[in-house]
Amino acid sequence: MRRSTLAGVAGAALAALGLLQVAGCDFTRPLTAPLGYETNDLACSDHIDNDGDGLIDCDDADCIYDSHQCGEIVSPYPDGRAESTFLLCHDQVDNDNTGQFDCGDPNCNSVPEFCCVREQTNDECSDGIDNDSNGFTDCGDFGCSNNPLVHVCDEDALDTCVDGKDNDEDGFTDCDDSGCAGIASCTESECADGVDNDFDGKTDCADPDCVKVLVACRTPEDTLERCQDRVDNDGNGYTDCGDFSCSKSSDAAILAHCDSVGEKSLAACQDGVDNDSNGYTDCNDNSCKNSTNAEVLAYCATVVETGVERCTDGIDNDSNSYTDCNDNSCKNSTDPEVQAACAERLELSLEKCSDGKDNDKNGFTDCADYSCQRSTNVEVLEYCKTVLEISFEKCTDGIDNDKNSYTDCADHSCSQAADLSVRRACQESVALTPAEANIFCSDGVDNDLDGFTDCADFDCSWNDDVTVCQATLTDKHGGTYLAPRVCGLDYCADGPCKNGGQCVNETNGFTCECAPGFTGFTCKDAQ
Repeated sequence: MRRSTLAGVAGAALAALGLLQVAGCDFTRPLTAPLGYETNDLACSDHIDNDGDGLIDCDDADCIYDSHQCGEIVSPYPDGRAESTFLLCHDQVDNDNTGQFDCGDPNCNSVPEFCCVREQTNDECSDGIDNDSNGFTDCGDFGCSNNPLVHVCDEDALDTCVDGKDNDEDGFTDCDDSGCAGIASCTESECADGVDNDFDGKTDCADPDCVKVLVACRTPEDTLERCQDRVDNDGNGYTDCGDFSCSKSSDAAILAHCDSVGEKSLAACQDGVDNDSNGYTDCNDNSCKNSTNAEVLAYCATVVETGVERCTDGIDNDSNSYTDCNDNSCKNSTDPEVQAACAERLELSLEKCSDGKDNDKNGFTDCADYSCQRSTNVEVLEYCKTVLEISFEKCTDGIDNDKNSYTDCADHSCSQAADLSVRRACQESVALTPAEANIFCSDGVDNDLDGFTDCADFDCSWNDDVTVCQATLTDKHGGTYLAPRVCGLDYCADGPCKNGGQCVNETNGFTCECAPGFTGFTCKDAQ
């Protein structure tokens, strides 16, 4: 079969002929508007996607702004019904009298099956367009970045680690992102082929990837050159003067170099630089903290977090990012006064883990604090189980149990739970294997209790692991094709593909897989 594509402009043209029958969420903006823009009353009430952006009439923002057809219909007697169905979310009425109507109401735009969210598929999240006009484009939009079914915003796969984009917007692109560590394209997979496989400018044994995995690539860290090249040449986890083979070398030149860069002098122990590249800076480095230099010791004594005064002053005295009793030097102190002060401040007891106060001033209160949530005190653990959103029941009760301002699946402890039985409260198709996902999406049970069962559930319909939702429909010419996904436009209903071509619904339009001997957008041309 030969595949030909008809999308964007062609899709809009078909819409004008009345070939598009199902409105939905898919959104693609063509370069031109072949049937005119949706900027007047006629164009906004003709049931046609005139500008080919995937949005028909009042679903199109242009109509809301420029026509008189799409404003709110103000009922003199609001009936108070919650905006909780597809129809109520598209009737132009503020049914629940909250001041928000249709897709502007959180009750509508929070349910993907109501087709209000326009930026929530891999195609929509990588097209460079702010599809829902909310000021955020692609992975900058939470509809993309927080969507478990969108993969283009994760920098941890073969395709997203070589696309030149900072997909997760953490400031690191492709192989420079820690999420790409271990991805084949970011690893020197062949260490003797003379090729820079991961494109980092280092080939074969000159690449640290090879030093880590291939003994033949390891060389002793015993020359002045190797003791200052910032490479872990011997693969032991220590680099340059952080490696004893350099710092305790018998070579005078190497020792002199390590003395010059090591954290030994007063200047080096207070410059805020990890001079010896061992991961510890200034007085957090044992070479300063345990120095034989009286001047260095005296300085470190003024900045370390020890003693009851420094462990209760609210200052990160040793600049290690931990303050007072949140710093191990205080928390694990053997000084009775410090122990007593920390016991008073730390969230360790049932009383401190249930008093509604951030006792240790670390920004987390009660069971939202790891010191409570992961306590070794059984009494505390049992209490936290009753208030944290960490069970299916707690993630479906409509209550903000842990008082963090996020309820049920809006809380990451539910939507991103490691326990799949908990996460299933937020995603019907979540499973360990595609086979298991297919079972959950065809068992006749609303597993995530969202009111949508099996293939009527957005995540079953859009999860690429789920195949049971690919229903076969018949077009008006008797041909068969796969039904569009939930909220998808049905471009195939009128059988646009000719001469036995197979129509495939796509986000942007449709493709035709042509039978042998035919070609063209709709397979109408003989080869």
